[in-house]
Amino acid sequence: GICGIKDIIRHEVPDAITTCNQAGITVKMVTGDNAITARAIAIEVNILSKEEAETEGDGRVMEGPEFAKITGGISSEKAKKKGDPPIEKIVNGEVFDKIYKKLAVLARSRPEDKYTMVTGLRERGHIVAVTGDGTNDAPALSKANVGFAMGIAGTEVAKQAAAIMLTDDNFTSIVKAVKW
Repeated sequence: GICGIKDIIRHEVPDAITTCNQAGITVKMVTGDNAITARAIAIEVNILSKEEAETEGDGRVMEGPEFAKITGGISSEKAKKKGDPPIEKIVNGEVFDKIYKKLAVLARSRPEDKYTMVTGLRERGHIVAVTGDGTNDAPALSKANVGFAMGIAGTEVAKQAAAIMLTDDNFTSIVKAVKW
């Protein structure tokens, strides 16, 4: 037999992402799902357009192993002053610069890939907000300018790493937080 399971997209999420886009906020999806599933979800929630869905290899969807390979991950140097955090940089910054603006979905990603994405965006002067619910999200939640942990489904580690806890686990709450 064959069985299919699908998480239902909350009806308010596509509109919330459209609102973010209209406000100049770029939403990037970093997920452990495979590229086909991630692309389908990204279309449903307005991260990708239907036209982009039909274009393979356009740089809008990438898988974590490829992202890690071409960006080289993160290098870390000792802090210049005692007590400061180490200085982290993308190893292949030129490659990151070429892909990050177009990249909308990072599929089959590992926690290190999410952390690399956040580090690269911050290194380039972007204000980064990250959502997460698992222990594996904690490094990216704490590295972001603002980490949003899921208050219902989130682990205690994610909640401790985040700056803000969403008590309803809803993306629209992030839109409200940005407004305020």
